[in-house]
Amino acid sequence: MKVLEITNVDFSMRQFLFPLMQALRERGHDVTGACAEGPLLDAMCADGLRVVAVPMSRTLSPVAQWRAWRALVRLIREEKPDLVHAHMPISGLLGRFAAWRCGVPRVAYTCHGFLFNQPGSRLRRMASLVLEWLAGKVTDIYLTVSEEESRDARRLGIHRCATGIGNGRDPAIFHPDPAARIRLRAQLGVGAGQVVILAVSRLVRSKGYPELLAAMRALPGNAVLWIVGERLPSDRGEDLEPCFAAARAALGPRLVFLGYREDVAAIMTAADIFVLPSHFEGLPMSVIEAMLCGLPVVSTDISGPREQVVAGETGLLAPPADVPQLAAALRALVVDDALRQRMGTAGRARALACYTQAAVMARTVSLLTK
Repeated sequence: MKVLEITNVDFSMRQFLFPLMQALRERGHDVTGACAEGPLLDAMCADGLRVVAVPMSRTLSPVAQWRAWRALVRLIREEKPDLVHAHMPISGLLGRFAAWRCGVPRVAYTCHGFLFNQPGSRLRRMASLVLEWLAGKVTDIYLTVSEEESRDARRLGIHRCATGIGNGRDPAIFHPDPAARIRLRAQLGVGAGQVVILAVSRLVRSKGYPELLAAMRALPGNAVLWIVGERLPSDRGEDLEPCFAAARAALGPRLVFLGYREDVAAIMTAADIFVLPSHFEGLPMSVIEAMLCGLPVVSTDISGPREQVVAGETGLLAPPADVPQLAAALRALVVDDALRQRMGTAGRARALACYTQAAVMARTVSLLTK
């Protein structure tokens, strides 16, 4: 079967679709990816996968979206795929409508988070709900990364057969590694008695960085925050640099920016606590990675993380945008080594049972190709 996988930018293609495209290829399918150009596609091309550049945009500009739509229609007509599988809110809408316009035999979508659940005006949220409902009518296979969003899709009449598939990472890559822990903590100057809190995400407002940095000021002086990630060129919204600059001045060496890294697994095993205080998520891969590495997780009580984190057993949850509650959750783990160890062990066991890449890919490929 000829499959076309569509997403928005190279970050999404590299982080979320790469394993799926590999799994489809391993099962004998002819698979091609389509997204905006970017340097993160190099690893996929080196692996022998084909990715076609399409001028996708994450903005709401009608001109930009019309350009992307035309390019997708042209690509689909040239490729003549048997299945188009679209991802992410805007590229998911364009990809599905373009596939329907071109008469593709089967149209699939994986929801990584509903746009109408994101913070924004009531008008924008209602418009996105209507568009999602319309796109659902031309979608044959409707998948969501979280069970909660599959229930929402069925409840709201978006798609009566919406199925939650989860997310997964490879435990052969993400696992506790005592040697890497010792090496990296020494390289990064972690002192005796210091507790490393790790955040891994794009540097955008919706990931809760202002709240996290405020919470860090209320923690004991032995707590250190490592931040892994960068702001993508396609990211929109508030520039957080003034916020980061103020935090650098207040926290000094307790705040460490590591930028975009390919060795996230090693960095995770060198940390003590993982934190993701987002306002909105699908089913974050970073939480799964942290759990596989044996870290207790502090996140927000929102769709996605509350499905992954068993509060009080594998980590702690705080309301979104609540600095005192976030600080209290982090403090409870900073001061209690035994609690960190217990929750980290329980989290790894849960991740191995629920969120392994092989199991999720097998299920996804089966649903797409049955």
